[in-house]
Amino acid sequence: MADTSVSKIFDIPKFYYFDSGNDYSGSRDDFSYKVITGETLKCLTWHGRLCSMKAEIENEKEFERSQEGFDSMIVWLEETYSAGK
Repeated sequence: MADTSVSKIFDIPKFYYFDSGNDYSGSRDDFSYKVITGETLKCLTWHGRLCSMKAEIENEKEFERSQEGFDSMIVWLEETYSAGK
C-alpha cells in the first residue's frame, strides 16, 4: 500500500486527487469499489472482478465534495468492507 494512502485498508489517494475531478477504482480481495467525482463524491461497492459497468452494485452512497465529505466516505468504505468479511 502506498505511503500516501488515506485509508488503513485501501490504497486511495488524498482528497486533492478527487477535487481535481478524477475518478478512482480499486479492490481488495473480492471487494471492489469506485469513486465517481462530480458535484458530489459517489462511492459504489460490489463483490467480484467485473468492472462497475457490468457488476451488480451492492452499495452506493454520495458524499459532499469536501475534505469532510471525503473523510466520511473513507470511513463508510472501510466499514462496508469490514461488515462483509
